[in-house]
Amino acid sequence: MSVALRADREGGHVTLVPTGPFDLAHATAVTRALKNTEASLSGCCSVDVDLAQLDRIDGTGAALLARLLDRLDADGLRASVVEGHNPEAARLIALYRERRAVLPAPQTRTMNPLTRIGALVAHLPGKTTAALDFIGRCAVAVPRASATPSSVDWRSLPRLIQEIGADALPVTSAANLLVGVIIGLLGISQLGRFGAITYVPELVVVAHFRELGPLVTAIVVAGRSGAGLASEIATMKVSEEIDALRSMGFDPVRWLVLPRCLALAVTVPLLTWVGDVLALVGGLMATVVMTDMTPHAYIQATAKAITVSHLLTGLIKAPFLALAIGLIACGQGLLTRGGAAAVGARTTTAVVLAIFSTIVISALFTLFFALMGI
Repeated sequence: MSVALRADREGGHVTLVPTGPFDLAHATAVTRALKNTEASLSGCCSVDVDLAQLDRIDGTGAALLARLLDRLDADGLRASVVEGHNPEAARLIALYRERRAVLPAPQTRTMNPLTRIGALVAHLPGKTTAALDFIGRCAVAVPRASATPSSVDWRSLPRLIQEIGADALPVTSAANLLVGVIIGLLGISQLGRFGAITYVPELVVVAHFRELGPLVTAIVVAGRSGAGLASEIATMKVSEEIDALRSMGFDPVRWLVLPRCLALAVTVPLLTWVGDVLALVGGLMATVVMTDMTPHAYIQATAKAITVSHLLTGLIKAPFLALAIGLIACGQGLLTRGGAAAVGARTTTAVVLAIFSTIVISALFTLFFALMGI
């Protein structure tokens, strides 16, 4: 049976009589008929849709007719449905019109800066509670993972160490090398005024081993690996892979979060140690090029400046910074709701929070070491 939409016009009133099957299989023909008929309704005041001769209708046909009636109402016409002997079709069309009518209007009101600050502060307790809850779940997952090792994806650990550690080695090494050069140049420019160039190697050791080495490495890892982990888990959440893991009896925290945090805790201290070595090379290059100090003298001064305290002070920070990056990246990924835009937003938030957290944690460690006299 063919699809048709007859328009019977009497003055300013038009009666639309749909005939044939208004269903998904004939959606193209229905759309064409509605478009042609709608173009001929100019000048009328009211429109009735008589469903008496409608052969068959499903959700697609009802939605198309409902949109037609909505457009007519928006144009100022009085549009209504005549059930005839087809009350089911009328109820289906009314249902689609009702669902469209109750959709909330988008809120376009803009907030001033003070309102934004107030809203941010108002949401802080809830966000803090959620963050502490996630940290608690991760802490509880550790003994459970020890009791049931099969609940953790250990097979992904070598791949994660490769991606987080070995693949990140060039960029972290380059960053630390340049930081060593910068410290050396600053030391030369400042200490040179007092004739204390011989203290430049010690400055490089103390500044980089204790502070800048773990901090620079953690920031680079947060921007590189943290973003990758957050986007990976966010994509899994959007594509419902996390729900599939839960349905199979796997805890996403144990299966996904623990291996990634462990890989970060293992690789970041190693990257920090390599970065410390390259920072010494950068300080050596800057000092030898800019001053009359020989490489042998620089190496001897550096060897005297390196102590267990300086080395361990920086390396002790590294696992904590790595755990902060892993927890934030994985936590933001698991909080993703929506589509591709939500993945990008959560990844950006994860990187910003991870970098800020590494700076805060490093500052807290520095304050603690200063109070302890270390």
